[in-house]
Amino acid sequence: MSDRDINLPEFAGRATIHWNWTPARFYEEAVRNEGAEIAKGGALVVKTGKHTGRSATDKFVVRDAETEDTVWWDGNAEMSPEHFAALKADFADHMNGKTLYGQDTFGGADLDHRLPVQIITEYAWHGLFVHHLLRQPSADELANFKSEFTIINLPSFRADPAKHGTRSETVIAVNMSERMVLIGGTSYAGETKKSVFSALNYYLPQKRVMPMHCSVNVDDDDNAAIFFGLSGTGKTTLSANPDRTLVGDDEHGWSENGLFNFEGGCYAKMIRLNEVQEPEIYATTKMWGTVLENVVMDPETREIDFDDGSLAENSRGAYDLTAIPNASPTGRCGQPKTLVMLTADAFGVLPPISKLTPHQAMYHFLSGYTAKVAGTEKGVTEPTATFSACFGAPFMPRHPVVYGELLRDLIAEHDVDCWLVNTGWTAGPYGTGHRMPINATRTMLNAALDGSLAKGEFRQDENFGVMVPVAVDGVDSALLTPRSTWSDPAAYDAQAKKLVGMFIENFAKFESHVTEDVRKAAPLAA
Repeated sequence: MSDRDINLPEFAGRATIHWNWTPARFYEEAVRNEGAEIAKGGALVVKTGKHTGRSATDKFVVRDAETEDTVWWDGNAEMSPEHFAALKADFADHMNGKTLYGQDTFGGADLDHRLPVQIITEYAWHGLFVHHLLRQPSADELANFKSEFTIINLPSFRADPAKHGTRSETVIAVNMSERMVLIGGTSYAGETKKSVFSALNYYLPQKRVMPMHCSVNVDDDDNAAIFFGLSGTGKTTLSANPDRTLVGDDEHGWSENGLFNFEGGCYAKMIRLNEVQEPEIYATTKMWGTVLENVVMDPETREIDFDDGSLAENSRGAYDLTAIPNASPTGRCGQPKTLVMLTADAFGVLPPISKLTPHQAMYHFLSGYTAKVAGTEKGVTEPTATFSACFGAPFMPRHPVVYGELLRDLIAEHDVDCWLVNTGWTAGPYGTGHRMPINATRTMLNAALDGSLAKGEFRQDENFGVMVPVAVDGVDSALLTPRSTWSDPAAYDAQAKKLVGMFIENFAKFESHVTEDVRKAAPLAA
């Protein structure tokens, strides 16, 4: 056994645990014993097997006295304390005689609000992933480290639905009372990262700290910006600004001290990665230390084919934030000046940019709208509306209104300018119109970030009630009035009415939980 052990007595003494290894040691072990390979440039290439993404239907939260009235059960599957006790006992037995990897890490860069997390992994390459994605203690912090949350990830464990109350052999069981997560039956490394996110999402609001699924950047004068947005809205692209420092690209908190990154690294999508469009991310794939999941590599040349999705459409790369040239070394910045909600409206009716009041910001935050384009089948061109509360519903243990109210209050308290930015379609819906010009979006966004846009003249949108700039330097004014870009204004009116109806129908589940001011922030036309 090792000279120290896991901090939970029911798991102690079961396994040999290697503690706080360096990336080089993880590399050696992963190549020697776990089938990992080394790509040209030095990145570590691994395969995750049948699970190439999150197993959303296999995640459970233990329903007990602690969580009965605090967890949003409409959005979270429950597990009984009895089933969790059986699962925990079987996890402990499964650990017997194994060699595992333990790490002491922090979730969160804010020194007042970070969560000390002890993570135990069965795979060395998972250990390297954790080393990148979580924040590493200094030598002094490590010497006095006291864990407040534990995650145990054993991919070789197989759950028994009858015994453990699961849906399959895969399980992600979150116990907020016992402050632990047990992960089994999946090799997808992202489950560990998201488990830390879920824990912070649960505990931080109790301290009036806002957890957010967003990216953050900041200028040289410490004027920070928050970017919310679901997949395909341009969050990563638009927050990666060479003139601003990247605080982080995925998960952050907002406290009395300012904004802070939850993570120490990035977990970027690799499929169809383009060197010209995303040069900084592409450069990480040629670096020693990066973990590449489910990418296709030529066995002879060791070159990666990022266009090959035969192993997974969700191929990923994990790397330390220091691999990005303009990333913040501290993961912290001051209070935000600007908040941006990105949506890719494939219906082609939302303005390209519009200003939101704090109550409208809460409304659109709870809505979490974007639209996915139709499939490629002949004749199918109808977009599909997607609503994900808080722009990250699967990771929000509490009711979305808890986060929405906290966001609204912080926006008002710090006088933050809020903007809704449509990166989707104009001059018609998907199939008829065209994508919003990226240069125009960048110009409008830059004007919002430097404060000049808020000083201009605005008009109220006739459908959504938001305030739209009348003019933006360098942008065709016609673009700012979506109806005028359509060749058939009546068709625009019908499409706008349809989307308004979708917003109202989706928001019905929140109506009884919000104030009258937020209800009045709904679109104007019904």
